[in-house]
Amino acid sequence: MNDANLNENNDRSLIMMKETHGEVMLISLAGKLDSMTAQTFEQDLLGQIAQGRVRLVIDFSQLNYISSAGLRVILMAAKRIKVASGKLVLSGMQTHIREVFEISGFLTILNVLDGTNAAIAAAGQ
Repeated sequence: MNDANLNENNDRSLIMMKETHGEVMLISLAGKLDSMTAQTFEQDLLGQIAQGRVRLVIDFSQLNYISSAGLRVILMAAKRIKVASGKLVLSGMQTHIREVFEISGFLTILNVLDGTNAAIAAAGQ
């Protein structure tokens, strides 16, 4: 069952769309994840985790930009999900987004897959 929600923050530079796939929550991001949008994303993401949704996929295929503030939110969520024995899988990174994760060293500590369907399957295991 897919239950989609569309959330936009006030400056409309980050769009978050959520869909459920069994136990897995898919969060698709579009726009920019930076210091102006990271707090809204953090509150939403940590809220999902607090509600027990600890099998998450974040789809970056429509994300155009990520800053260190966005990376911090991803790392914080990964740590909380690990403590809760869940799974976080990232998918669909464009080349320039993947390079930011690579330079930061995050590719070695996070589960990153190319396709969203593969990421949903991996998060559900």
